[in-house]
Amino acid sequence: MFNELITRDRAVNWHPYSQMKTSQHIPILSGKGTRLYDANGNSYIDAVSSWWVTLHGHSHPYIAQKVFEQLQRLEQVIFAGFTHEPAIELSERLLALLPPNQRKMFYSDNGSTAVEVALKMCIQYAYQQGKKKSKILAFKNGYHGDTFGAMSVSERGLWTAPFQDLLFEVIFIDAPHSSNLEEAFKTIDLHAEDVACFIYEPLVQGAGGMLMHQAADLSALMSYCKSKGILLIQDEVFVGFGRTGTLFAANQLTESPDIMCFSKGLTGGTMPMGITSCTEELYEAFYSDEKMKAFFHGHSFTASPIACAASLASLDLLLQQDTLEAIKRIVRLHQDFTAELRTFDVVQNVRQCGTILAFHWNIGETSYFNHIQERLYNAFLAEGVILRPLGNTVYIVPPYCISEHELLEVYRAIKKVANNMC
Repeated sequence: MFNELITRDRAVNWHPYSQMKTSQHIPILSGKGTRLYDANGNSYIDAVSSWWVTLHGHSHPYIAQKVFEQLQRLEQVIFAGFTHEPAIELSERLLALLPPNQRKMFYSDNGSTAVEVALKMCIQYAYQQGKKKSKILAFKNGYHGDTFGAMSVSERGLWTAPFQDLLFEVIFIDAPHSSNLEEAFKTIDLHAEDVACFIYEPLVQGAGGMLMHQAADLSALMSYCKSKGILLIQDEVFVGFGRTGTLFAANQLTESPDIMCFSKGLTGGTMPMGITSCTEELYEAFYSDEKMKAFFHGHSFTASPIACAASLASLDLLLQQDTLEAIKRIVRLHQDFTAELRTFDVVQNVRQCGTILAFHWNIGETSYFNHIQERLYNAFLAEGVILRPLGNTVYIVPPYCISEHELLEVYRAIKKVANNMC
């Protein structure tokens, strides 16, 4: 069955971020908890939460039950002209957990679209005030998605080269550090009148290589942008729902954004969904008797009742004391493991933020397109662990249900591979 599924897959499917001529894709038949099972009966610990989405493990019975119950009541309704209780309840519950200035929710269907919504809100906000603000401020090494707007505000490189002339103007600055804040302030002063918004990944720049910065430095930068009338878009698509050790990265900041973006762990990894939250002030700019001032954006599956049900179930699990204690346990074990990692010659720049642990593998060329990524990936798979390096950066982002024994297995696999490659 294994080879048959591979053959059938290659005949019809085109996989993301894959050179199809040379890449391999393992047929997975099932998942339970932290583990995935392939068509040959092999078991893998999913130490990357299947692209950072699976909060509570695979096939969680509580989420499955809530989705099943919702399917029997209402599977879909157009969200233009209609509403439903799961969307109302989800907005109510999430807003109660976010910074108090967040007052309204706009639904979409993934992280990229949540970002697109945020960017359009900011640009139209300025337009409806009679201001033409055409520039965006963003971090170097950032990643916000693969649609055109999200791609525009992300790091430019070989993967965006074919589209370079079609991407809109963005002013890129370094992620904040006490040593570069004054330089960032000068750049902001130079362009402030033309900047509609500043978009950023708080505390951890995920796809850029799990690059981390301090909450105090980011708060200072946010405060300065606010003083210049620049709206703040906080992209918590990756870091939200406990990844940084707190429910949201916002909990560690002294400043509050104008807009926040969510996806990935929102539904516990069960299905796609995106949310963009905003302040009352921003919402009021669109609230008018004039129809042309409405926000003209929508998706067929906006506020999917099924996805809302999954999100509510995931939120129930996230807020349980057992889950909160599990997050603390992962943080503690990661902290202990960092000391061991630093003893290996092939390991550099060990860093941690909450349940996210990352380090640089100091072998070969540093690039997303080198061969070390594939070598490491396959070496970890051979140990029964799914770790998908970002170029030379190895990271662990486990589901919260991972046991101490399973996490120690992940650590052992890393140490074994490190010893073999020394």
